[in-house]
Amino acid sequence: MSPNATTDAASLSAAKIKVPQHVVYRTFPTETVVLNLHTGRYHGLNTTAGRMLEALEQALCVRDAAAAVADDYKQAASVVEKDMCALCELLLARGLVEIDGGPGG
Repeated sequence: MSPNATTDAASLSAAKIKVPQHVVYRTFPTETVVLNLHTGRYHGLNTTAGRMLEALEQALCVRDAAAAVADDYKQAASVVEKDMCALCELLLARGLVEIDGGPGG
């Protein structure tokens, strides 16, 4: 799915998010720095958003990633899921993540 495609919250929650090959990131104690190699632009994420990005890469779907982060931060999964979907929309718009369409991308 292209980064510009609109996604409703329910389908985004069930989606597998991946970091494309043209994006690299590194986590530091106070932030995560994300670089889009296609654009040459750096993006900074606070520690919570950085943890969300890591969880998104490891989980089968946004909902599962949100549950993991909610457990880490002792927050309601529904609240974290809403915040994570909002983060995904921002990252998708900047080409920093993609929705994984399964085998073959």
